[in-house]
Amino acid sequence: MTETNPTRVFLVDDQQMVRAGFRMLLESQPDMVVVGEAGDGGEALQQLAVTAADVVLMDVRMPRLDGVEATRRLLSADGPQRPPRVIVLTTFDLDEYAFAAIRAGASAFLLKDAAPPDLLGAIRAVRAGDAVVAPSTTRRLLDHFAALPDPTEAAPSDARLAGLTEREREVLTLVARGRSNTEIAADLVVAETTVKTHVGRILAKTGARDRVQLVVLGYETGLVAP
Repeated sequence: MTETNPTRVFLVDDQQMVRAGFRMLLESQPDMVVVGEAGDGGEALQQLAVTAADVVLMDVRMPRLDGVEATRRLLSADGPQRPPRVIVLTTFDLDEYAFAAIRAGASAFLLKDAAPPDLLGAIRAVRAGDAVVAPSTTRRLLDHFAALPDPTEAAPSDARLAGLTEREREVLTLVARGRSNTEIAADLVVAETTVKTHVGRILAKTGARDRVQLVVLGYETGLVAP
């Protein structure tokens, strides 16, 4: 993004001081602008109905309407414009709400105490639409799925995988393990553009929103085991 086309960020958190801190950080960046803020999910939905935003920083635990339901409603709403991408913010390392929000369509989740460069990097990556799952996020996903019952051996026959070719399943497996397009290309000895094409087809066939949801899909279906 350039200074003439900044990333429009909307803040949702029930703590005014937290919002103020995020606003100060984001507005210190030449490629970002805060276009609005809300103290709960309901207020956020009302404002975002009339406010154009590229990325929403969404707190999980809020009064009236939490971040999970707000994310679900925001991303399922019909409208002339593409809905913004959502980064879920959570106070706790292992937060069931954060995983639920990802299933609802959020593009990523971060801890509220993430280092400023990590938050800024996540916003830029999500805005670009080609986010690679961060190692810290992958670690928490692994921890989460490791605590679940073992997937059945028949899981790769899950209906969500039915339309994938063998190569696409192979690529999905590597994506679910947190590999970047460059790393996958090296693993499979193919061009990186070929990997991008495969990832695009996998997203289209499975209905996943982005790479984070592909990671969740890989573990939920048992294609990859913790």
